[in-house]
Amino acid sequence: MRPIALVTGGNRGIGRGIVIALARRGYDVAIADLAETDDTRETRSAAEAFGARTGFVAADIADLAGHARIVEAAWSLGGRVDALVNNAGVSVARRGDLLEVTPESFDRVVGVNLRGTFFLTQAVARRMLAEPAGAFHRSVVTISSSNAVIASAERSEYCLAKASLSMLTRVLAIRLAPAGIAAYEVRPGIIRTEMTRVATAKYDRLIAEGLTPVPRWGEPDDVGRVVATLASGELPFVTGDAVNVDGGLHIHRF
Repeated sequence: MRPIALVTGGNRGIGRGIVIALARRGYDVAIADLAETDDTRETRSAAEAFGARTGFVAADIADLAGHARIVEAAWSLGGRVDALVNNAGVSVARRGDLLEVTPESFDRVVGVNLRGTFFLTQAVARRMLAEPAGAFHRSVVTISSSNAVIASAERSEYCLAKASLSMLTRVLAIRLAPAGIAAYEVRPGIIRTEMTRVATAKYDRLIAEGLTPVPRWGEPDDVGRVVATLASGELPFVTGDAVNVDGGLHIHRF
């Protein structure tokens, strides 16, 4: 018997790194993402190479009406879910002055990154609480961002949503700890993905100039390894905390 994880936004990028790291740790993994694509198949194949069973459900977490379908698809993989990894998220469509943020942009970013994440977590947690604890550590791991604590006026709606995920982790920790379910936040920094590809030259320069104490880009596997460590229960007396996976970007220096 293997532990089972549900990973949202698992098709590629950080999500792929998480799925593969969990599979390497012995998890079977259900993936939720917008559509099944070649990226999905590549991710599933990589996870299955470690002996994992994988499942997929096409869903937009911003659509609350589809959450029950995500939950059922995840539970169908093995009759339970031991770890929920809230990874799905979107960035701003266009960076710009916070005084010019439109309601449409705000609603889209908050609708996925915060509202969708909150209510999907609620649905999964209810199902977890309705069932007795099994042999494996149970947890909710939420992927936020270095922008949960580092402000960017050009991505204000994104920063607001990600900062709120920090509090979501804390209130989840309080609510779920009595049932033996831990809650963790993971804050990636500059990670090499399709989302950051457009800013490659910018971040290459900044990293070379000393932006991060660890002088390199982060990789999806860097995030995945942290998530797998947390989900596996290797830190059993920890809950409600954040782990920065950013090469030291968060450290205040002068």
